[in-house]
Amino acid sequence: MGDKTGIEWTDATWNPIRGCSRVSEGCRNCYAEGVAKRFSGPGMPYEGLIAKGGQWNGKVAVVGSAIGLPLRWVKPRRIFVNSMSDLFHDSVPFEVIAEIFAIMAVTTRHTYQILTKRPERMLAFFEWACDGEDYPYKISEAWPSGLPWEPATGGRGGYDNCGPGWPYENVWLGVSVEDQATAEARIPLLLKAPAAVRWISAEPLLGPISFSGMWVEFDHAAVHQNALEALDWVVVGGESGAHARPMHPDWPRTLRDECAAAEVPFLFKQWGEWSPRGPSALGYEPLEGVPRVRLTDLGEDGSALGAEGDNQAWMQRIGKKAAGRLLDGVLHDGYPGERLHD
Repeated sequence: MGDKTGIEWTDATWNPIRGCSRVSEGCRNCYAEGVAKRFSGPGMPYEGLIAKGGQWNGKVAVVGSAIGLPLRWVKPRRIFVNSMSDLFHDSVPFEVIAEIFAIMAVTTRHTYQILTKRPERMLAFFEWACDGEDYPYKISEAWPSGLPWEPATGGRGGYDNCGPGWPYENVWLGVSVEDQATAEARIPLLLKAPAAVRWISAEPLLGPISFSGMWVEFDHAAVHQNALEALDWVVVGGESGAHARPMHPDWPRTLRDECAAAEVPFLFKQWGEWSPRGPSALGYEPLEGVPRVRLTDLGEDGSALGAEGDNQAWMQRIGKKAAGRLLDGVLHDGYPGERLHD
């Protein structure tokens, strides 16, 4: 956690909550879980949060010393909130989430990026925070105890304002999705949330996703629209790590093309461990002596060489750095509207 990160689409990470639990296939090779396992011994940061088998046990811990961290950061930056957990995990009390939102609300110099796999609890939180009103007064009343209430003046950290509008313009709400099923389950719930920016992270992308038939009611209106047109940003990436699964190149291409047609900003984060094995003309140079696997457009598991489907693609494991961020030779680095920092 801190002021520097290797995550391509953010500037810093902020982790006031530790602990989580798996909810879908995208969690199978969780990076945060691996880190927590290494530091779960007596006296270590993740003590009591990992089960004997090495997985999250569903318990969480509040890191009180971290809650006020963004107040101390003077320079504006994009901040990934709870990169090592899920802010809306069932074990995180609403009162704690409200304190975290209170920090975000008054540090408008920063842009906060939130991802969850639990949009149903996110909606429940906002319903609790608003309590029948049009404004989340429970957030306004939730300043963390022990934190000084000081303005950001003279090059020092502190709060920027104490009366932000709603929804907060500097808070981006998003959901993580990995395939069509999780996209169709989570995105409609995201679109019901009060947010200035709504986005998705399709990483790791483990199967095809298309918005062509995904129509939703938006902002409680009696009008249906395509779900993609209601989003402000789409991030796509393949899986990294020791047990990474390959991503068929047609999967990010579909999302790239649909975003272009809908004029939605698209960011291709990474191929991950696996890259297409050709064609060279698109920058996919075949390498010898590396693991390779054949995928079809429906192949969700790189070990299933006989997977049903069309458009076969040979993938090669060359590592995240070598695989890079170019999709068919092009860097896609789109961001939502005016909120992009220089």
